[in-house]
Amino acid sequence: MALALTDSNFEEVVNNGELPVVVDFWATWCGPCRMVSPIIDKMAEKYEGRVNVTKCNVDESTDIPVKFGIRNIPTILFFKGGELVDRVVGAVPQAEIEKRIEALL
Repeated sequence: MALALTDSNFEEVVNNGELPVVVDFWATWCGPCRMVSPIIDKMAEKYEGRVNVTKCNVDESTDIPVKFGIRNIPTILFFKGGELVDRVVGAVPQAEIEKRIEALL
């Protein structure tokens, strides 16, 4: 299962972590987010130990979405070495997410 990313643990997980990080920005009321959520959980299992796959609830943690200009959800950000390297907006197929994760490795 994906790690919950919050305003309080963002620095530790993304900027100070050893692994590349995937952040899924979502909300409970978002239909497309519910479609992407199981894919994100699968990716967390598949890439465990190689990539930190996380979820950030935009209703509970507001600083991170503002910092990265998240205006639509779901939005998935891809970080390597603490730097934002890629972004996907909207519900996309699992193959597209996997392709972008593979590019981080």
